[in-house]
Amino acid sequence: QVQVVESGGGLVQAGDSLRLSCAVSGGTLSRRAMAWFRQAPGKERDFVAVSNWNEFITSYADYADSVKGRFSISRDNAKNTVYLQMNSLKPEDTAVYYCARGNMPVAGPNVYEYGYWGQGTQVTVSS
Repeated sequence: QVQVVESGGGLVQAGDSLRLSCAVSGGTLSRRAMAWFRQAPGKERDFVAVSNWNEFITSYADYADSVKGRFSISRDNAKNTVYLQMNSLKPEDTAVYYCARGNMPVAGPNVYEYGYWGQGTQVTVSS
């Protein structure tokens, strides 16, 4: 059974940085897209970033417009871990952040493309 566990959330001030980690067990990251989503209170779960698998490049990323230039997704396939480096955080980044493993090597911003989800980690950015 694949398990996805996020960590690294917390309370920070605007402008600070934070790195989230996502550990996958019972399965592999290889040949699977890995993504981060977030959900603020009363809102839908929104796409943040995806690290797609490519046999030749091994990984290529895509980001939501709201985080481009500030967030960076990376993966360590040997450790079965995905990271989300978040810089220049803003109060509007406050949300529960979820990690998800895609059903295919390439995936997009839709939640149905991901079959395994973690429980989430809270990120709160104060102004």
